[in-house]
Amino acid sequence: MKKPVPVESASAFISASAFIDEKIKELGDWRGKMLAKVRGIIHEADPEIVEERKWVKPTSPGTPVFSHGGIVCTGETHKNVVKMTFAKGAALKDPSGLFNSSLEGNVRRAIDIHEGQKINEAGLKNLIRAAVALNLRGEKKTKAK
Repeated sequence: MKKPVPVESASAFISASAFIDEKIKELGDWRGKMLAKVRGIIHEADPEIVEERKWVKPTSPGTPVFSHGGIVCTGETHKNVVKMTFAKGAALKDPSGLFNSSLEGNVRRAIDIHEGQKINEAGLKNLIRAAVALNLRGEKKTKAK
């Protein structure tokens, strides 16, 4: 049995939504604004999206994750980009050409958003809905067994 990893921050015990709120506030720059915008688009695309906090370690406060029937995407912030990594991105059609990172992998695909970049909101909503649909199709197959 795995032992829980102690995390030295009281923020380890806050809800995932509160964690994302705090992250946006702490960033205080274009990345926080972009993460907030992307978060809003995700929820507009699918109001049943669940916010999660995954991969918390002593060296990392965790990663914002958006799920419905499985992981849809993450919302990570780095020095120069806000990165949305779609867990099953390689299996999704991307007619708007939004994926611009992690293109060589067999499973994931990512969208790197740079400062000042405009978001194709309609294309992103379609991609999120397609990711949810893919998750739910997989969920039904698992339950049928």
